[in-house]
Amino acid sequence: MFSFAYLWVFALLPLPWLLRRILPPRPVSAVSVRVPFGERLHRAMGRGTVGISRSRSLVAPALVWLLLVAAMARPQWLEPPVTKEQPTRDLLLLVDLSGSMKQEDFTNAVGRKVDRLSAVKEVLGDFLSRRKGDRVGLVVFGDAPFLQAPFSTDLNLSRELLDETVVGMAGPRTAFGDAIGLGISLFDDSKAPAKTIIALTDGNDTASQVPPVEAARVAAGRNIRIHTVAIGDPTTVGEDKLDEPTLRATAEATGGKYFFAADRQSLAGIYDELDRIETRKVEVISHRPRLDLFPWFVLAALVFALGEKLILIVRQTRGQAVARAKSELVRVHPITGKLEIPA
Repeated sequence: MFSFAYLWVFALLPLPWLLRRILPPRPVSAVSVRVPFGERLHRAMGRGTVGISRSRSLVAPALVWLLLVAAMARPQWLEPPVTKEQPTRDLLLLVDLSGSMKQEDFTNAVGRKVDRLSAVKEVLGDFLSRRKGDRVGLVVFGDAPFLQAPFSTDLNLSRELLDETVVGMAGPRTAFGDAIGLGISLFDDSKAPAKTIIALTDGNDTASQVPPVEAARVAAGRNIRIHTVAIGDPTTVGEDKLDEPTLRATAEATGGKYFFAADRQSLAGIYDELDRIETRKVEVISHRPRLDLFPWFVLAALVFALGEKLILIVRQTRGQAVARAKSELVRVHPITGKLEIPA
């Protein structure tokens, strides 16, 4: 769409006319010699009437002035609007890859027995697909935490990197507290108004240098909310036992929620609940590209001005040549002594 940025500039259009009316006229030298056959001589030299030439000469300057005023009004071509969704939340997923995640006590979408990590990938992948507008990061942990995917709005990339994880790739033990600590450091450069961690584990902390609850208190001090999701069998004993009190205390320390999933159906229900709690808020930034066209208007004015001068020079040169040729034919009659001018 075509538009002008400063329409008020067109109020300057009558300025030359006003100046002509207000300012005193330019002084014109008086005629020094008058002859009775001046009009015939003028026509014989090939010159038209003064009134017509003046009226014609005003067209080009008026057009040039119009183009210059239009250029000052900043003509623009508006492109279709471009919208961009500004993320309002950074969401970090902590996924346990300890040895206990290989137990096949879950089922997939078609009812086949799968290990816990496979069930998590399936359900968490569906959850990720609904996070459009969020920046999502992924941290996996075993003996130590590792950054698997940095914060990004590319949800397909996050899902692909989640699918590439395997049980034991980070070690057989569970460093849950250290994973929270790594997650906190990843939020240092975050400018999102909402910061959330969703942590999924099936065991208790056996390898962290910082206890999970202590790490959660640090997160709360930085306005980071943690939701914990426990999966597996709560009756398990030994190093693989499920430490529900610690997971619950970790979530409560940051104002988050604790969830327990005994099977795939309950796990899917938990992520549906998290999707409801962590409602997506999108800030849309709209920008309409503008292409300035004033250089073309200035160029057109220059072309018209130069064209007028060129035409004037050609006409004057041609008129002078014709006048010179006809002046050579003007003579005095040898008998009557009268001036003879060719028709």
